[in-house]
Amino acid sequence: MLFNLHSLIAAVPSTSDWNIGIGIVMIICNVLAIAFGKYTIDKQNEGGSLPSSELFGGMGLGALLGTTSFGHILGAGVILGLQNTGVL
Repeated sequence: MLFNLHSLIAAVPSTSDWNIGIGIVMIICNVLAIAFGKYTIDKQNEGGSLPSSELFGGMGLGALLGTTSFGHILGAGVILGLQNTGVL
């Protein structure tokens, strides 16, 4: 059992350093997630408001945090996939 734990800890994937391509992919994924949330979230204005709510299409703080969290999860998957295929 202990040997399996050490093997699991040692199995860390190698990732490249940050570069402008990774940043652009993350921005695109977040913009897509915000656009997806804008058209699918029913109560976008619930919760706290943003200082410039029109910048994000009238979304509230909760909707913005939810969509950008989804955007980061989506972006991490896309970046790892593109790095695995050798594109990034």
